[in-house]
Amino acid sequence: MTTSQNAQESITIIKPSVGWQVSDFKELKEYQDLFFFLVWRDIKVIYAQTIFGFAWAIFNPLVQIVVFTVIFGNIAKLSTDGIPYILFSTLGVIPWTYMSQAMTGASQSLVSGKSMLGKIYFPRLIFPLSTLFSKLLDFVISMGIVVCVLLYFRVSPTWNLAYLPLFFIMMVLIPAGVGLWFSSLALRFRDVRFIMQFLMQMLMYSAPIVYSASSIPDVYRVIYSLNPIVGVIEGYRACLLGLPIQWIYIWPGMIIAVIIFISGAIYFKRTEYLMVDVI
Repeated sequence: MTTSQNAQESITIIKPSVGWQVSDFKELKEYQDLFFFLVWRDIKVIYAQTIFGFAWAIFNPLVQIVVFTVIFGNIAKLSTDGIPYILFSTLGVIPWTYMSQAMTGASQSLVSGKSMLGKIYFPRLIFPLSTLFSKLLDFVISMGIVVCVLLYFRVSPTWNLAYLPLFFIMMVLIPAGVGLWFSSLALRFRDVRFIMQFLMQMLMYSAPIVYSASSIPDVYRVIYSLNPIVGVIEGYRACLLGLPIQWIYIWPGMIIAVIIFISGAIYFKRTEYLMVDVI
């Protein structure tokens, strides 16, 4: 075997995949060190040189809960099916805060990390997924508010808690799918940043965060349940309060969440080889 042949065998050629394929999530294992580095970097960027540090993860949703309780609970007196409004709003605001922050952050993740895209090869999928995981720390911390409110109202756990991991997965799947879609689009169309601001406002008031889903007329409930965020909020409330789970209004949102995620993964993979060219 000649020296030139040895040199040729030691060369690794990376070719971009083309066509409609699902993103290779297994490839992330090879770059797990980079993935965890970016997750930790995102966390440090948010809380670096702050006075209160991780306390902001509690303060931000807590302010929303107080404002919603005063305006929609005490002044507007919206129906909550007999649930104390502060308890009702807490179980809606906490998962919503994670989803909104994760969707917004993931959609801009490639734009924020564009300085790295053209320098070395690594799965571009790392950028939106690292944002999703970094926001989970805020969610875990803010769940302390939920625990305190449940203890205050003496809500006892029920077997419904067994379904909570299902709604947790759904809660992560939604911003993952949206992030895959919009992070790819954001590199080509910088309008995505403004679209996300409008989308977050629209999604917030189209989900049962400040009002009860039971206030929606039955004739529109199936259409309303196509919003996957509705299923997450309703599922969290049912699991943590021991209420009957309205599966008929949750399954449509679950199916839509899976469709958004799979289609987002396919579109992300389809446009991955163009990302360096458009930055």
